[in-house]
Amino acid sequence: MLEVKNVEKSYKSGVLFSKKSQIVIKNVSFSCQEGECLGIIGESGSGKSTLGRLMLGIEKPDRGSVLFEGKNVIDRKVRRGHLSAVFQDYKSSINPFFSVEDAMYEPLRYWKKTKQEHDMKIDKLLEQVGLNPSYRKKYPHELSGGEVQRVCIARAISTEPACIVFDEAISSLDVSVQTQVLELLKQVKQTYHLSYIFITHDVQAAAFLCDRVIIFRDGQIEEIVHLQSLKDVQSAYAQSLLQAIITF
Repeated sequence: MLEVKNVEKSYKSGVLFSKKSQIVIKNVSFSCQEGECLGIIGESGSGKSTLGRLMLGIEKPDRGSVLFEGKNVIDRKVRRGHLSAVFQDYKSSINPFFSVEDAMYEPLRYWKKTKQEHDMKIDKLLEQVGLNPSYRKKYPHELSGGEVQRVCIARAISTEPACIVFDEAISSLDVSVQTQVLELLKQVKQTYHLSYIFITHDVQAAAFLCDRVIIFRDGQIEEIVHLQSLKDVQSAYAQSLLQAIITF
């Protein structure tokens, strides 16, 4: 369904007028299948968030391509309504001058329905993420971090996409709230038969949610392993990264 093919990405170094570039993503290839939750686990600075932006078509790779159903995600029409995202910084994910209702109307404007149908859908989505319809009129500053992230999840599923990319979507939340959001993500995935790409440094969260995980290091894939085979990872780096939940 979503296929990353030989993708590379580099950025110019921070030195003014420098012609040197730093390669951030190095010849990465993998695919995410329909209905799968694919985890991308890596330490901070490993390049996994850059990879997320490439998958979403926010940035363009220097080489290679990202395809959704065989078509390049650089084309906005390819990803519109089919790919959604939930990001780490929930505070900046919603315009502070937008009410919850306004924020959720944004993606729905491409959904050719009446206002009444939009209103009914928003109410249903809020209820599905554990918020009652009274939240429609609230603004981000009136909500807790967990509530804002629930709104972001509701907005992400509003167009009934095939795939959602979660980029460190729970890392800024309190531990107790993280558990609630992970349970919610599991329920939403089952309800809508979605595919997830779950980018995280949290091995335990990935183990809870994912079917397969990619161990990502220095812009490259170190290893890809099915969840039930986590204890069989081969590389020393993968073993050290995973020992938070596995006894080797």
